[in-house]
Amino acid sequence: MQELICIENEKAVSVKGAKKIISSTPTQTIIQTQSSSVIFSGSQMEVKKLDIENGEVVLSGDIYNVKFSRKTEKQPLFKRIFK
Repeated sequence: MQELICIENEKAVSVKGAKKIISSTPTQTIIQTQSSSVIFSGSQMEVKKLDIENGEVVLSGDIYNVKFSRKTEKQPLFKRIFK
């Protein structure tokens, strides 16, 4: 599934390709997609639409910051210690 993030006037965000919402507070929402986690920071944020079957999430509020965090594979403890 293709991922698409659309921000409208810093007041609304729609995310297509979402797998789940990791957390949501009035100041931060973290959404898991296929390739990364997307962190939206702002104020008065709330989830307006959640349709995980179709991978669609819509947020509203004042959006100040968007950050992407790539998934990294965890290595076994032995590999991390003895490189």
